[in-house]
Amino acid sequence: MAGVFSYESSEIDWCEDNYRHSEHVVESFNTMSSFIFFIISPIMLYLLHPYAKERSLAIHLVWVMMIFVGLFSAYFHMTLSFVGQMLDELSILWVLAVGYAVWFPRRLFPSFIKDRSTFSKLVLVITVISSVSSFVKPTANAYALNCFGLHLLYTLIVEMKCCTDQKALRLAKLSIALWVLAISCWLGDRFGCILASPYLDANYEIPYSLPGLQYWPCDRWAVGLPHIVLKGNPKTEKRC
Repeated sequence: MAGVFSYESSEIDWCEDNYRHSEHVVESFNTMSSFIFFIISPIMLYLLHPYAKERSLAIHLVWVMMIFVGLFSAYFHMTLSFVGQMLDELSILWVLAVGYAVWFPRRLFPSFIKDRSTFSKLVLVITVISSVSSFVKPTANAYALNCFGLHLLYTLIVEMKCCTDQKALRLAKLSIALWVLAISCWLGDRFGCILASPYLDANYEIPYSLPGLQYWPCDRWAVGLPHIVLKGNPKTEKRC
């Protein structure tokens, strides 16, 4: 049991250099970036209080739980422990669940659901099942959470078609742009590290081939698909 609390017991390791600034913090930058939740959440609690009083106090729960997202995210990146990973991912899942229960449009409810109370109970059941299932294959949790993100993106686009408020439309477009940027950074981190590993492996295992990195479709572009090219002649390998 103690092993799941151990440093680096998670199978996930982000691209940031480990222990670069402290022997007690695995990923310093990712840990510090999590504290933005402690700034934004209290401000939103204050700004949305009149709306929450009129609509539903459950709205406050979203921002209270966002504080826990920041707390667990900081703990995860500080330790890269299995427990930290699960707390981080489950806190995000439950924030999404509360958001679904409170804000999901009534007109998009499944046909067999007639009121928000029933819909909230359905969301609760799905969230509990998802929480239990997350322990089966923890490395797949992030991809499952992104599936919820895709559904929310679809819902937002549907709602934008019925909205005429220009401020709301501008906010929706900004939200989509930030979501795309976040997903791009996440994918870059995941697959960028994978490409970095084959490149380092090639340098160690087949140095005679002079491995290098190039970007497709054009190596001069700032972005592209990175791949390894071998610039040397395999025949130059030194054999004993």
